[in-house]
Parts: sequence; structure tokens; C-alpha cells
Amino acid sequence: MIDRHRALATAVAGLWLVFTAPAAAQNRPPGGDHVSPAFTFHKILDDVYLAVGTGSLAVGANAAVVINDADVLLVDSHVSAAAAAVLLEELKQITSKPVRYVVNTHFHFDHAHGNQIYAPGVEILGHEFTHQMLASAGSTSGRSYRRFIGSLPQQIAALRAQLDTTTSAADRQSLQHRIQIQENYRTATAAVRPTPPTVTLDHRLTLHRGSREIRLEFFGRGHTGGDIVVYLPKERVLITGDLLSAGLPYMGDGYVPDWIETLQRLKELEFDVVLPGHGQAFRQKERIDFLQAYFADFWAQVTRLRTAGITAEDAARRIDMRAHATHYPGIRAIGVDLDAVLGAYEVLAGVRKD
Repeated sequence: MIDRHRALATAVAGLWLVFTAPAAAQNRPPGGDHVSPAFTFHKILDDVYLAVGTGSLAVGANAAVVINDADVLLVDSHVSAAAAAVLLEELKQITSKPVRYVVNTHFHFDHAHGNQIYAPGVEILGHEFTHQMLASAGSTSGRSYRRFIGSLPQQIAALRAQLDTTTSAADRQSLQHRIQIQENYRTATAAVRPTPPTVTLDHRLTLHRGSREIRLEFFGRGHTGGDIVVYLPKERVLITGDLLSAGLPYMGDGYVPDWIETLQRLKELEFDVVLPGHGQAFRQKERIDFLQAYFADFWAQVTRLRTAGITAEDAARRIDMRAHATHYPGIRAIGVDLDAVLGAYEVLAGVRKD
């Protein structure tokens, strides 16, 4: 199975982009140097956009942009203060209205570590579990953070070693660009001060901003213990963070049986388009069915192997998800991500923090 976050990190680090001029610093937080632009704003509807990273700056995740009559709501604040600040700079391309609300769909570092840049006049909204995790260093510990952020020095060292043995001028230039992006990424993450939401919910919170209704909904545990979705009922837009994406999500902090039920509740909403936390927007509602089927198969296999006394490491090598390759073409062989199995074993053992 393709490791979605690893694939994303590789794509971000490996993409070599050439533009006309470097971005001005403008008192930006550390680690924000890049070649502009850092984001592409995909127009979904009038005043609804999906901001997707171009690869010139490590931003971690998408941001949804909802432009209301008098203000702006952003969904997710990216992987660092630097990335969040650059989004605010580039947001001026599509609106001059002030950001009034920022939603954290969940606590993971790539979605919530930009919170610190927002002034007291900006409300940060999230689930109570998200507040708990960000307030207790939960976003800077655990297997996901160690894997994707803790490994940055090793990733940079590997790129430098590759540079030392590369003779092609074009390849060297590309490697140097990749190293610079990763160095900026490391600088930006070192400057992060995890900042929890200022307003929390446990089930639903509804905002009425002029003519627009914005619902924040918690339907149950899934990707983490506190995933919320943002729903625009009039516009029929659903913003899902990592609860639902086009590809397979990271499962190391997930609650798979609950996740299946939470996805079922999403089907009760009337929506035409999904804005995910990673990848492009999509309209195929059947992707919910595909993900539920994958989870059900994974859970059955992991439960059987744990009951048989198989270690998580061995189970990760044995689990066969190739039956789902039609919908997830990254699946090419037997075996799954070890983090997914470790997380599942924790849930089965009843030791997961919630």
C-alpha cells in the first residue's frame, strides 16, 4: 500500500518549480522562504476555494477557503506558522476580506500547526479532543509526528548524500532545490508552538455569516478521536479533512470500526462536492463505499491475526488488501503500513487515548 503522507512529502520535496521572482519575506515566520506561488486556489463555487500547495513550500495539507459577506473562514491551518502566514499573503489574490474563523478538522500537525499566527480577534474552532491534544503536546509526539517530522534530518542527509554522488548539472540543481525546501520545512517546524482552538464543540456548531450557513459536525471517531467536517448545506459542499479523501488516509491514529460508522453518517448529508485535506476536490460519493469496504476488510484481517497471536510487524507483512486495488491503485502487493496495524492493535487492546 502506498504511504500517502510519505508520497506527498516526496512529491513536495521533489517538485522543482521555476517562477519569476522569490516571495518577499514580509516579517514571515521562520522557514517561509520559497519561490512563489506556494498555493493554487481552485475555485469550487463562487466564494468557495480549495487552496492546494504547489510544492515550493511544505504546507502539509490543503486549506478550504469560504468567503462570506464580511469575512473569511479557513479550514485547517497547515503544517507550520510559516505556511499559514504565506497562505494569508497569497489569499489577497482572491479576497481583501479579513479572516475571522479558522477550523481545525483534527489535531494532526499538518492541519493545525499554523494556529499560532492568528491574532486574538480570530476564533479557532475545533473539537474538544483536538483542543486536548494540542494543549497537551499530543500533536508533537506519537508515531505520526516521529515518522513524518522526526525523520526530517535523515531525509535531508539522504538527499545530501545523493547530491555528493550526482554529476549531472540538472540533477544537482534539482537536488539542491529539494534540499532547500526540506531545510525550510525543518526550520518552520522547529518554530511551531502548538496552539489549541479557542472555541470547541462536542457535536455541532453552526455559524451564520451574513447569507451563509456553516455547520461544523462531529459524527464520531475516525481518523482521530475528534474529526469534524465543515458542511455548507446551501452550497452542498462538504469539507472533510482526513476523514474522507480520494486516496487511502493515514490510519495510525484511527479508530477503524468507528470510522466506518462515521462515514455512514456522512451519507446522510446532501452534498455535491468533497473538499478533502489532501488531494483534489471530487464529486464521486461512492468513494465513501470504497473506503468503508477497505476498512471492513482490513479490520477483519487484523483482528484475526491479532487473535492468532501474530505480532503487529508480522501482521503488516501478511495483510492482503489487493482486492481493493481497483479503487486504490497504489496497492500492488501484499502488506500494509505498519502504523495502521499498530494503531489497530492499540484499539483492540483498549489502550488508545481518547
